[in-house]
Parts: sequence; structure tokens; C-alpha cells
Amino acid sequence: MSTVASNLAPRVPGGNQSTARHELFFFNYFRLGQAAIYAALAFRPEHLAWPTLPDPLLARVLALAYLLVALVLVARTRQAMHHPILTVSGGLVADVLAAAAALILMHDVRMGVAMMLVVNIATGALLLPLRLSMFFAAIASLAMLGHTFFEASPSDGGDREMLEYALFGLAYFAAASLCYLLGRNIRASEALAEQRGIDLANLSQVNELIIRRMKTGVLLVDEGNRIHQLNESAWMLMGNPSADQRDLGTLAPELSRRLYHWRTAGKLDETATALADGVPEVVPRFSRLAPNDDSHVLIFLDDTSLLSRRAEELTLSSLGRLSASIAHEIRNPLAAIHYSAQLLAESTDMNDTDLRMVEIINNHCSRLNEIIENILQLSRRERSRPETLDLSQWVHHFVAEYRQGNDLGADILRAVAPGEPVAAVADPQHLQQVAWNLVQNALRYGRMPDEPARVMIVARNSDTGTPILEVIDRGPGIPPKVAAQIFEPFFTTHEYGTGLGLYLARQMSEANQAALEYVRVAGGGSCFRISLTPPARTASAAPVAARA
Repeated sequence: MSTVASNLAPRVPGGNQSTARHELFFFNYFRLGQAAIYAALAFRPEHLAWPTLPDPLLARVLALAYLLVALVLVARTRQAMHHPILTVSGGLVADVLAAAAALILMHDVRMGVAMMLVVNIATGALLLPLRLSMFFAAIASLAMLGHTFFEASPSDGGDREMLEYALFGLAYFAAASLCYLLGRNIRASEALAEQRGIDLANLSQVNELIIRRMKTGVLLVDEGNRIHQLNESAWMLMGNPSADQRDLGTLAPELSRRLYHWRTAGKLDETATALADGVPEVVPRFSRLAPNDDSHVLIFLDDTSLLSRRAEELTLSSLGRLSASIAHEIRNPLAAIHYSAQLLAESTDMNDTDLRMVEIINNHCSRLNEIIENILQLSRRERSRPETLDLSQWVHHFVAEYRQGNDLGADILRAVAPGEPVAAVADPQHLQQVAWNLVQNALRYGRMPDEPARVMIVARNSDTGTPILEVIDRGPGIPPKVAAQIFEPFFTTHEYGTGLGLYLARQMSEANQAALEYVRVAGGGSCFRISLTPPARTASAAPVAARA
């Protein structure tokens, strides 16, 4: 709204520029007519003795000068809006001077001149501040009263004329005050109406944007089955029809049939249906714009896939809370079993068979503890604390730390990064967990039979400047059918897997405004790519921190 307001400047104080321009046009055209009357009186034919002109030549020169000023002001009305107060003030000065000259040179028409000047003062008060309006009213009053002192031979009715001019002075002040108050109220009303119009326009745009971006499809259909409006979701759910296709019966016969039954019998079929090939099924709902009026009907298309995803999210949330409570109960006896197995392993009286059994207990305790940790992470969504990282240094720190905590044996894990910084914004702890999970999966599954695993963790900038972190292996890759489901919760192809590792990795990535995706590597292998958020570009950028 500030942009709209700035486009109206400069303006008369407290007013609307468009209205002020109309008032200024009226003022200038009235002045032009006033000047034309003065000129007509000054150039009257010789045989007419009225009005008496003591100095005809001077009267004609001044009348023509005033007429020229009026013409210039009319011609430059649009340009005058850049300096409205100065223009109106200059015009009023010319009006008062012309009226004073007319009183002296055309004494017979003094009453008409004084009355026309009331219109000048009143119109000027509509456009000027109060002080200037009162100032010009005072100047006009003094001009009316003062010219009597310049008369060569005052008439016997001089006192009466002085009284008349004094009354006109009071009229000038009254007209200026009333018109100023009227103009202020008009400008306040117009400013309020303009603001309300801007608010309504903005509200209309917001409503239109909300409807356009709604996940629910919305169509407006008239009684002739013609579509008047539809949002993006409805356009996609109907199979992306062209803009010139507006007949509902042609685009979606099933939807048209249901609308007909709803209009005629009031029955609503709530079974899901697909309106076009390759689009999700929808459940249509109908609503009249006004009661008992079928001329226009709103159709809402509820995407069943969205409902399924919401139900899945609710199920996962409930399952996560239930699993977390169970995991907490399992953790204590599991810790006791693991501790007891460690004590048994330290005994010197155990044979090889017993030691093997203890080793199996420890392995399964470790695996069960890993499952519990994954379940607890599923229920415990920690808020991300993003920082600016240099991925070029970060990958080297990560590989060094991973090697310290894990025995790689013959497996190969190396970091690949450019010489220049690769700046990204992410929570270091979340990024550490995601990369750790991906590297463990790559070392465990990304190997060819009877060969060591070869894994790279790569940091780079994409062609568009997006910071990228990739975990690449040279294993057999993931079949396309499996790759489409690997990020779903509890999906796993390994007999000992939980199916939560990649799901949690994607959730953590999304919590950091990043995208985790699987990319198949040409020639064999897999690549898990994390597209991170670049730091905001500012004049004084914060130093890039390297965190492991």
C-alpha cells in the first residue's frame, strides 16, 4: 500500500490528487470566464455609456493581461499539480489585483466584481491550508476597502460603499472558513474511500491467491454447464485442459452427471472418481452461491491422495508416540541383558560355544538398540539450529571423524571437495546424522560381491549455485521399483533393517530446508544427493564456519 500512496504524491495536503485536479480545473476555467467578462466590459462599444471608464486604455490593457494570465493557468493545469499551493496562491493574487483594478477603473460594476471575488476566495479555500485561505480573505477585504482612498472625488455615498465592502469582507472570511472545512471533510472522506478501496483490492488479491494455491480443486459452473473459473488444483485434477475448453460435460462427463443429479434430485455421490487419465481420484462436493439459486454452483474437488497422506501422517505420529513409549520400556531390560552378556564374556570358565552364544547376544542387543534409537528419533523431532558451513572443509572433518569411530578395514571412504569454499546453511548436528546414515548404508549395501566398498562424499556447487552434498558408492545400485519406495517409513529390503534410516534422513533434510534424493549413477552405483540452502547474500557476509 505504501507504493500506491507514493504514486499519488505530490498532492494537496490531506487530499486526493484526482479530485484536487478537478477543483483546480474548475477554478481556472471560472477565472477564464471572469477575465472574459472584464475584457468584454473594457472593450464595450463606444455608443454604450455603461460602465463608465475613466481610463479606457488602461482598463483594456489590464483586462487583456488578466485574460492572458487566465489562459496560461488553464493551459498549465496538469503541470500545476506538481506545485498546487504555489499555483493556487499565484492565481488568487492575480484575482485580487484584477478585482481591485476593476473597482477603480469600472466603478459602476463594483458589486458584481466583489461578488465574483467571493467565488475565487471560496474555491481557493478548498485547495489551500487554513492560514493561507484566511490570508487571501484578508487581502481581498483590504483591497475592497482600500480602493476607496484612491478615488479622486468620493461620492456622497462613500460611507455606504465602505459598509458594503466591509460586509463583503465578512463574506470572504465566512466563505473561506466554510469552504476550507468542507474541503477538509471531502478530502478526509475521499482518503478513507481510497484506503478502503486499496484494502479491498489487496483482500481480493489475497483471496484469489489463496483459492488459486488451494490443494482442493475449485470450479465455478453456471446453469449452462460452462466453467467460468477454476484454480490450479482443479486444472490439474481435470487433466490440464486447454484454456478454450470450458464445457464441463466435455471435460469431465462423470462430474457433469453428478452435478445434474445433485441439481435435480439433491443427491450427492461421494464415491471417488478420476476425472482424467493419470490424475488422482477425487471426491466432488457442490455448493450454491446463494440459497435456492442454481445459476452458479461451486464445485470442490477433494484429492483422495492428499487425504491418504494426511491419514498416513496421523498414523505415523500416533505410531511414533506408541513406539517411543514401548522403546523406553524395552531399553532398561535390554541394557541389563547387554551388561550381563559383557560380564559373562569376561569369565575364564566359558568354552568356545558359550563365548559364541554371548557374542550372538551382544550382536542382537546392539541391533535392537539401533532399532530403539531410530524409533526414538522418529518420535523426537528436534528443532534445527542452522549455521553457515563450508562444505569443502566439512566433508574432510566428517571423513576423519568417521574413520576414528569405525574400523573400515579394506573399505575405502574419501572426501572430494573443490579448492574454493562451498557455503551452505544447515544444522551441523542434523547434517552429521544424515551423512553418517548415508555413509553407513553405502558401506553396508553399496559394494559388489567379494569386493571392498568404495564410497565418496562429495561437496560442490551446482550450475545454479546451489550447494550440493553427495554420498556416492560403486555398488550394484538400486532397482527403479525399489528406488521409488526407499524413503517411505518402514520400507526395507534387508532382513535386519528397520526401514526408518532413509525416512529419518529425508525428514531431517527437510527440517533444514534441504532436499534429499536418490540419483542412479551411470555405469553402476548409487548417489544420494542433498541439495542445501545457500546463505543469504549480504554486503557484509558472516564468516563461514567449518564444523564436523
